[in-house]
Amino acid sequence: MLNIYERLGVRTLINASGPATRLSGSIMPPEVADAMREASQYCVDIAELQARASEIIADITGAEAGYVTSGAAAGLLLGTAACVTGLDPGKMNRLPDTTGMKNEVLIPRSHRNFYDHAVRSAGVRLVEVGIADRFSGAGVRDTEAWEIADAVTERTAAVCYVAYSHSLPPLSAVVDVAHAAGVPVLVDAAGQLPPASNLRRFIAEGADLVAFSGGKAIRGPQSSGILCGRRDLIAAAALQHLDLDILFDQWHPPPSLIDKNRLPGAPQHGIGRPCKVGKEEIVGLLTALKLFVDEDPEVRRQRWLRLMEGLASALQDIRHTEVSVVADRKRDVPAVQLKLDEALLGLSALDLITQLQDGEPSIHANPTRVSEGVVLFGPMCLKDGEPELIGLRVRMVLKF
Repeated sequence: MLNIYERLGVRTLINASGPATRLSGSIMPPEVADAMREASQYCVDIAELQARASEIIADITGAEAGYVTSGAAAGLLLGTAACVTGLDPGKMNRLPDTTGMKNEVLIPRSHRNFYDHAVRSAGVRLVEVGIADRFSGAGVRDTEAWEIADAVTERTAAVCYVAYSHSLPPLSAVVDVAHAAGVPVLVDAAGQLPPASNLRRFIAEGADLVAFSGGKAIRGPQSSGILCGRRDLIAAAALQHLDLDILFDQWHPPPSLIDKNRLPGAPQHGIGRPCKVGKEEIVGLLTALKLFVDEDPEVRRQRWLRLMEGLASALQDIRHTEVSVVADRKRDVPAVQLKLDEALLGLSALDLITQLQDGEPSIHANPTRVSEGVVLFGPMCLKDGEPELIGLRVRMVLKF
């Protein structure tokens, strides 16, 4: 029997790269898909559903409140908008025109990335702080907390912090100087799961808002994410996201999400309105989040390790290559590293990745280290039986 994609005439692929958006994210557990199907059969008030989601997310993350977004990037847009406007509906109505508002967001220069376009989309200007000598090879230093403190002005709406294991300055130091100046800290933690403990870590270190992807390690809908943090900022984000085509006297949002009494009136549809998230995504995300936090991390790691050991076995003894399983204990995500002797093979790591991608079945590997002659394979989106197929295709491409 043909699957849905075959019926549509779209090929499926073997994803040994990871739950990237361009590769359609993770593979949802059946329980998540079932929950979304059930959710699709009823109508609810989205604000009430988001209010309940807020309670569940707050309990899991340790934040004051939470919100389901249409991905981590949407969380960054909504979080930035919340920091700029607060609970002022007049300012909300004017975005992305930030004239007369706090309209600058500080970011360590080494944290800049393509995804911070979501921050700029709120109408702010990113102000880079410091110089990352440690990455340029010119020295050992990176942005320091005192430089962030020195860069704060009356126009500073927030500090954006991109969370990686190598990120500097430490988040706690950034929080200290930002809060001393009355400035909130927005953390981009889109891909920082696992470990599941990171769901609480950044809030515990003092972040005011944290954005996570819902479609990666959590294995929720690809078009879902989490924004968690201070209750007032989550309320401001919600006000700039929800459908507010309703008369003010008729509008009764749950006070736990939005305290109507603090507002002179409801804003118009906000800057986040194009980032709609449906009831199905909200329910799917909450279901996946519970499954993720309930699963024993060691059980999850062993499942992934078994897949990677199977792949390493399928890649053994290929001439002019070295294969190894690389264990990332910080994130509990093992990987397979295939090192090519490109000169002897007459084929580069990028050539191998491209031929795997363009062949049948289409296999996607991680290209981040092709300049070193290394192809990486990850476990997060692999199914049983696929490591063996990858091994066969690699051998065909390398003619072994």
